[in-house]
Amino acid sequence: MSSTTESPITPKIDFKAIQQLMAPAMNQVDKKILRELNSDVVLINQIGSHIVNSGGKRLRPMLVALSACALGYEGNEHTTLAAVIEFIHTATLLHDDVVDESDMRRGDDTANAIWGNAASVLVGDFLHSRSFEMMVSVNNMPVMDLLSHTTNAIAEGEVLQLLNINNPDTSETQYLEVIRRKTAKLFEAATQLGAILANKDNDIQMAVATYGLHLGNAFQIMDDMLDYTAELAELGKNLGDDLAEGKPTLPLIHAMQHGTEQQVNFIKETIKKGDRDAYLDILAIIKSTGSLEYTAKFADEEAHKAIDALSILPNSDYKKAMEQLALFSIQRSY
Repeated sequence: MSSTTESPITPKIDFKAIQQLMAPAMNQVDKKILRELNSDVVLINQIGSHIVNSGGKRLRPMLVALSACALGYEGNEHTTLAAVIEFIHTATLLHDDVVDESDMRRGDDTANAIWGNAASVLVGDFLHSRSFEMMVSVNNMPVMDLLSHTTNAIAEGEVLQLLNINNPDTSETQYLEVIRRKTAKLFEAATQLGAILANKDNDIQMAVATYGLHLGNAFQIMDDMLDYTAELAELGKNLGDDLAEGKPTLPLIHAMQHGTEQQVNFIKETIKKGDRDAYLDILAIIKSTGSLEYTAKFADEEAHKAIDALSILPNSDYKKAMEQLALFSIQRSY
């Protein structure tokens, strides 16, 4: 089965067209990433290259470049900051896979499955510290202020999520706070960086930051929904991973609010145990309670809040691409 979250009147977004628009900037970002990955410690090169080159969409660094271009920035420091964002993101992926005991990401073995937990954590630390070296090289205090607060918020989000693991009493508010810090905050920072580099006033900065925040929310909510709706070959990870890890995501939270007493008790016990074997039964409950539709609608609303935030920006191909990315986030099946 596949996701059907897009509106029937909304044309299917061609993500490759957005990539083509941003190819010149992203080629420079990729070169920067490869240069900064270089280390005389061979294992760092191996693990860093494995995860950075494992087929991700480069969405977060692309947002830095898109925002900067949409706001008329003509320098080249956006490529450095895009690489910074990708390094921070990659470091969190390495750490996440250790915490979650994941063995597959983007269809490939995770770094911890290949090299072990210790190496993955330490290389994640290297990428994190290297990102700060690059950040300092830009010599822009507002940039450093934003990114230091962002990395702190992400760490807090990771800890909050850990507290919610195997906790069936996690509320929708608590869930949203976790994804705001853990995921959306980096999207928010990425888009705001473009405005800082372009020397835009606070209104513009807050507009693109708001766009990034809601885009990040939509992206993560859809990610959580895809754990119950995607095709395995497209998803790039094991179906039911969130359930196996005992993560109370939005589909489960809504189902517990609207299911029968028997259904609610079953979901709670499954979350407590982290029982992947209950996946099909849980999926049936989620469908019967309208939780997939609720989750899709929630993500759709977040995507359109993101688009609305861009109204203050001048029209351009880059602004249009940012709007299309918001729609892509809720149409995607991977």
